[in-house]
Amino acid sequence: MSEIRLAAETRTEFGKGAARRARVAGLVPAVVYGHGHTPVHLNLPGHALMMALKTPNALLVVPIEGKDEYVLPKAVQRAAIKRNIEHVDLLLVKRGEKVTVEIPVLTEGELAPGGNLLEHVLNTLPVEAEATHLPESVTVSVQGLEAGASVLAKDITLPAGTTLAVDGDTVVLQVIGAQASQADADAEAAADAASA
Repeated sequence: MSEIRLAAETRTEFGKGAARRARVAGLVPAVVYGHGHTPVHLNLPGHALMMALKTPNALLVVPIEGKDEYVLPKAVQRAAIKRNIEHVDLLLVKRGEKVTVEIPVLTEGELAPGGNLLEHVLNTLPVEAEATHLPESVTVSVQGLEAGASVLAKDITLPAGTTLAVDGDTVVLQVIGAQASQADADAEAAADAASA
């Protein structure tokens, strides 16, 4: 995963009025915490932050007190209607440090014929990886899976340096058999009644 560098300015004003003024200026209030440091309050460029957060578990580089630091987004608050970012909490991380994140589970291939459905029990998979080498996603092949089949967390091939942060027997995907239509059920009931 590549690093995304963002400009940042230290926030000296606090409260709703200050946050509103920052947003009008195209900035997003943020707080950086972690590693026992006092939380640092920043304003980040809104558009650049929005584009960076389109990548799951984006590793951001922001200047804090004159030094570039790695941070991961931990909580993003969005406006209820417009969905623009109102505030973001960032976790300070170090190179080589292991962190737990959730990565999207993608699928490829076709299920066995018969109208079966694929249920995503988990849309994301909790994993532990080095903060500067976080995987963006994991892809699982569902080619030819029959009804009743399931894919467990331990069955998924993870990128090098990544380990599961969930029990290996956790069901991630399962195949559900096609439901009989009402017409099929009525025909079966009529056949049962005729044979009785």
